[in-house]
Amino acid sequence: MASVRGIYERANVRLLKPTIINMPKFFHQFHRQLKERRWSWKNLTHSFPFADLQPLAIIWIVVTGTLLGVRHLGGLQPLELNAFDLMVQLRPDPGPDPRLLIVEVTEQDINTIEKWPISDRTLAKAIAAIARLEPTAIGIDMLRTTPYEPGNAELVTQLKNPKVIPITFIGSSESERVPPPPNIPDKRVGFNDVVVDPDRIVRRNLMLRGDGKRTVYSFSMRLAFAYFNSEKIASQKTEKNELQVDKTVFSKLRSDSGGYQNIDAAGYQVLLNYRSAENIAKSVTLTQVLQGKVDPKLVKGKIVLIGVTALSVNDLFFTPYSARARENQPMPGVLIHARATSQILSAVLDGKGLFWYWDEWQEILWIAVWSAVGGCLAWRLEKSLNLIAIAIAACGSLAGFTFFLFMQQGWIPLMAPTLALLITAGVAVTYKYEQSRQQQGIVMKLLGQQTSPAIANALWKERVHLLESGLLPGQKVTATIILTDLQGFSTISEKLPPEVVMSWLNEYLSAMAQEVQKHQGVINKFTGDGMLAVFGVPIPRTTPEEIAEDARLAVSCALAISSRLPQMNQNWLTRGLPAVKMRVGIFTGPVMVGSLGGTTRLEYGVIGDSVNIASRLESCEKDRHEDTCRILIAEETLLHLADQFEVESWGALPLRGREQKVNVYRILGIKQK
Repeated sequence: MASVRGIYERANVRLLKPTIINMPKFFHQFHRQLKERRWSWKNLTHSFPFADLQPLAIIWIVVTGTLLGVRHLGGLQPLELNAFDLMVQLRPDPGPDPRLLIVEVTEQDINTIEKWPISDRTLAKAIAAIARLEPTAIGIDMLRTTPYEPGNAELVTQLKNPKVIPITFIGSSESERVPPPPNIPDKRVGFNDVVVDPDRIVRRNLMLRGDGKRTVYSFSMRLAFAYFNSEKIASQKTEKNELQVDKTVFSKLRSDSGGYQNIDAAGYQVLLNYRSAENIAKSVTLTQVLQGKVDPKLVKGKIVLIGVTALSVNDLFFTPYSARARENQPMPGVLIHARATSQILSAVLDGKGLFWYWDEWQEILWIAVWSAVGGCLAWRLEKSLNLIAIAIAACGSLAGFTFFLFMQQGWIPLMAPTLALLITAGVAVTYKYEQSRQQQGIVMKLLGQQTSPAIANALWKERVHLLESGLLPGQKVTATIILTDLQGFSTISEKLPPEVVMSWLNEYLSAMAQEVQKHQGVINKFTGDGMLAVFGVPIPRTTPEEIAEDARLAVSCALAISSRLPQMNQNWLTRGLPAVKMRVGIFTGPVMVGSLGGTTRLEYGVIGDSVNIASRLESCEKDRHEDTCRILIAEETLLHLADQFEVESWGALPLRGREQKVNVYRILGIKQK
């Protein structure tokens, strides 16, 4: 064997490249190629201080910028409004406002009166009956532009009552305007126009509207201010031209407040704060009022609204509560105005009821932060289940915080940051997957045909640890070792030129390498004409079943090599080359594996007494060589073979360098079933 090494040195030619002996060098090469592939990123983002986070930074910028652009164009507004509706529905119901009473004109009232619209006399009687009970204000949410005889004179008399507030409809143009009843001062008239969002849901309250010459006030404002006047509460305008009542400032709704984007915020609008789904205030029917069956306590000092709730009249609007109501039930207009009135009263008298919003730059920062959170989670978490669980927790935290602020009357974006988190995480995961796929292609290209797909995949799964330093860390494993040697190779090599020996030996070693790869083993090194192969590395095999499988694969590999040798000998003889015999030693036991050496030279070491025993089995009793390939195993390997192979016991034999004898067995072949 020494002469063969001399031939190698003189020829200065490498033999067939082993699989594991250059594995550390392979990982250094792998790491270097990855760095070269990332060079383009460095050129684009050379000023970014954290090289590993450069792709993540670009993903974050692109996703956040795109999402903000879509949001600015109104693409996310429907989602934000749906989230608003859901939060409105989830809030606790504070119950009816004790300062209001609603007189409903129901379907039954219309059937009883047998006339619609109801006559002026009927309406006048209702107003008179309520006025006798000393309310603060009486709001008539019914347009009375033309007389509905009989009783118009009686109605005109009742409308002169300073507590009565009729309505007008201003519309979007002069042609749509419906005037109030004649001879009513403007200060006692309120418009009942309702602002409807693009999805036909009422979420805003138009409090007042002006054209520079004349300002008109909403129905709800007239009713609320009648109550404030009775309480001697004054109103004024702030330096920012905002409406202030007592200490409460009614901040004007912007076109991009909260989840809105580019809405028509003309006039003086505020976000409508719905007090209750159905129980906004106590109510009585028109028939009860006409029959004098109303408790005076329900009216005295209260704001009374008279309006139609009969579905046949179709004075109905969708609200945030409609989605959960049966059959998507809309809400009568008089109840919408009652809610708007209650909100104004609650804001001034109870110190609550008005929504606040962040500035646009704060919302943009909020979205960008959650986008970064999603990207960092996806970048750092390797396991999909962990990422999904933490992403769900992050979305839950975001939703919980948003709802907490909503309970404090704060409306901030919810869907935009949620989408930013999920989309950035998704893009980052996709990028990592694509990068991983490319890196895996590099791995397979570098490994070539030197190891089995199973080993290559196992190495790939451990790439994070392997690439940190380019080393395979030392670890103790239970593996099966194969050592082979050719009988009389030194004598044969002396008779042949070095170039012939090299070509012939490579044919032999190539055939062995193919069988080792096919049986999921790894060649640790070629020892001249011999080979050291290991089954069970570099990824540890821990269970008894896995260790037994390695032993069976090692023996099967040796038998496969043995079956190929006669054909190879015949081929060599026809070419004038010598035929050979080989010996194989196999042992299963603990070994230490890992990178050995320094930065200038590294090799994958397999160290332990198990290697020595396999070597001694290979050289044990060299004269007992009945066939072309002799395969010897120890009892430690036999225990794992599950009686699948025919064996011949050679008994307990002394092995060189060992004090204790070893039970040796010769493999004869696979048992026939």
